[in-house]
Amino acid sequence: MRPALLVIGHGTKSEAGCAEFAALVDRVQLRVPYADVQGGFLELAPPPIQDAVNRLVDAGHTSIDVVPLVLVAAGHSKGDIPAALERERLRHPGLVFRYGRPLGSHPDLLCVAEARLEALVPRELWAGTAVVLVGRGATDPDANAEVAKTARLLQEGRGIGTVETAFISLATPSVPQGLDRAVALGYRRVVVLPWFLFAGVLPDRITAQTGEWAAQHPDVEVLEAGLIGPGEELAGVVVERWTEIGGGDLRMNCDTCAYRVALPGFEDKLGAPQTPHDHPDDPADPHGHGHAHGHAH
Repeated sequence: MRPALLVIGHGTKSEAGCAEFAALVDRVQLRVPYADVQGGFLELAPPPIQDAVNRLVDAGHTSIDVVPLVLVAAGHSKGDIPAALERERLRHPGLVFRYGRPLGSHPDLLCVAEARLEALVPRELWAGTAVVLVGRGATDPDANAEVAKTARLLQEGRGIGTVETAFISLATPSVPQGLDRAVALGYRRVVVLPWFLFAGVLPDRITAQTGEWAAQHPDVEVLEAGLIGPGEELAGVVVERWTEIGGGDLRMNCDTCAYRVALPGFEDKLGAPQTPHDHPDDPADPHGHGHAHGHAH
């Protein structure tokens, strides 16, 4: 039996974002032609995880490897996706899942970010340039810390003046606050660099907030870099995360996980039960639309 790989994305209402996810899944399949690769979304867009699992089960698979297509380990990768997979296991008795880790601050993705910066600003001007790296934001301090770690890794050794961290949702500093900090540090050239994979509502929000701030600060050169996108680098990281599963070299960030350790201000998360996301295209959704359990952005 050929191995089976399921790539799970968050999902988006953006048609462009869905198309980019599909392109990434196709690129991964080309890299591993000896495997059956499927992609599914946790929420917001088809195909849902259930459909992707059904296709692999119908092909005869009883064991499926799963790579969560997320940059940081937050609630989706720690709770929502595992809960959804447990629901699929109950639907298909005997089915086994092996779960990989998030993409993280992988050096290849940092190189993509570096290339996006160089496309906007010549390298010889980087010392006088501030970068505001914008993450998604979460109610999970561990996930937010991963974004700060990414910012530091991007700055190290590249000669960038400063790389500040900001978030577009659920955490601070906000995008305007990140821009304010860059200017307060004395920079008059700032690149906003979204730490996002594909197009979607939140990247669009970053663009809108960046434009509003720039209009209010005409004395500052404000540039916005593109997204990571479904390129060869991202496909390579997905395949690497998959091969870790079978190779036994799977490293999770459990030391600072709010579900395992009581962190100040997040004690209510310790040991909290996890439940599946409701998906608008999943017949199990009792309301016929997503977020039936109260999760919102």
